[in-house]
Amino acid sequence: MYLIAIAWLYVALMMALAEASSPQGSVFGALITFLLYGVAPMALVLYLVGTPARRRARHLAEAQAAASARAQAQPVSEPAADSGQGDGGDHAPAEPLPPVGKEP
Repeated sequence: MYLIAIAWLYVALMMALAEASSPQGSVFGALITFLLYGVAPMALVLYLVGTPARRRARHLAEAQAAASARAQAQPVSEPAADSGQGDGGDHAPAEPLPPVGKEP
């Protein structure tokens, strides 16, 4: 997309240079030509084409903010002392853990 924008601005610049170098043209007319035929349309097109990307970025930022708010709102629970689960230390748990998904 940026290649098209660069090409359009190049053509508008060449139009402005042709007007500025013309015996009937002026530098002010060349500046107006470049702004109205080059910069203004490309700014509008790039703004409109970039709308979906800005929307995705806004939704992503809102989702990340909501996730961090949920993470801060939920307190970290301490493991129960008599649950038999390991606490991350060097020793084995008090009782062996039952296999997951199997009846004893």
